[in-house]
Amino acid sequence: MTVTEPASVPLLAARARNTGGSPVRDILAVTARPEVINFAGGLPAPELFDTDGIAAAYRAVLDERPAQALQYSTTEGEPALRAALAARTGARGLPTTADDLLVTTGSQQALSLLATALLEPGDTVLVESPCYLAALQSFRLAGARVLTVPGDEHGLGPEALDALVAREQPKLLYLVPTFQNPTGRTLPLDRRAAIAEVAARRGLWIVEDDPYGELRYEGERVPWIASLPGAEDRSVLLGSFSKVMAPGLRLGWLRAPAVLRRACTVVKQAADLHTPTVNQLAAARYLADHDLDAHVRRVAGVYGARRDAMLAGLPAALPEGSVWTRPEGGMFLWVRLPAPYDTTALLPQVVRHDVAYVPGAPFYAADPDRSTLRLCFVTQTPDEIAEGLRRLRAGLTT
Repeated sequence: MTVTEPASVPLLAARARNTGGSPVRDILAVTARPEVINFAGGLPAPELFDTDGIAAAYRAVLDERPAQALQYSTTEGEPALRAALAARTGARGLPTTADDLLVTTGSQQALSLLATALLEPGDTVLVESPCYLAALQSFRLAGARVLTVPGDEHGLGPEALDALVAREQPKLLYLVPTFQNPTGRTLPLDRRAAIAEVAARRGLWIVEDDPYGELRYEGERVPWIASLPGAEDRSVLLGSFSKVMAPGLRLGWLRAPAVLRRACTVVKQAADLHTPTVNQLAAARYLADHDLDAHVRRVAGVYGARRDAMLAGLPAALPEGSVWTRPEGGMFLWVRLPAPYDTTALLPQVVRHDVAYVPGAPFYAADPDRSTLRLCFVTQTPDEIAEGLRRLRAGLTT
């Protein structure tokens, strides 16, 4: 009998072969030991979840409408939840109806839907520098060419954007204008207005991601780009309950003009049919029975104190010549160490001191600044932050 060698299986798609995993997730796996003080993850503080209120919402939904809660739903999302989200969006200065919204399985799915609906391989996408890491992954998986818009400590520059759009003819601009991930910075109102004007004049989609905007500790709220003149018919606004209610619900949404929203709905039908019905109904019930804004204010008060604790400890923890951002809200601050520090190369040494950060290099679409790092300040208490910074100093000076 002749024995034949088994044939090799076909290769993975190029997009899967050529797109790396999340360095943040990799770091979390390495630093899962309980003794590690982890400034790497963008994890809300679990002790601040309204566990009782969320549990009561689930019980009410399952007691009162179990058949609906456990059944398939529409792709667009449960009407009660979309109506509540529309009301919250309108109250913040952007008139919105339930039909303007598509509920997604976390706002990360919204990014994936948009990439599939808008991008052909080789299309150009413009991003900030540095940029939210998972957005870079989504665009690269779609085969996009990702270019960085030059900017400064306040964010991307509208004049640089105008010149880049004229030269490169991109499909979309993606940005996190409020309490940006990873830097924590907030784009000023005059730049937001200028970006809306460039998009209107040049023909460009704006994808405005706002998962952190409600977590403001000081200063005045800055209007969404989507609410500014020129942006009305070309802006997509992304939102999420992950940072203000609980990330395990996996509930996000996108607000978009009808033609793009319908395209994203079709893509979602192919991806997962719909976001889990019971989670949507429980979130809608929570919004009806509880004051989410009051809960967010309580969370923001705690997070603000944790931010202050980290800011107070950084001068003693970091090498002389280091600089960092002072965010007015959100979850992150951004550090630049003096030359010749390389935060990627230093991380294993730092982790041996039972503390972790995220190196800055993966957040850059090109030409990474290897002296940078991101710190999340919301997960630990002030005392834990102080101890973590003591360990960080030891790790950086070993």
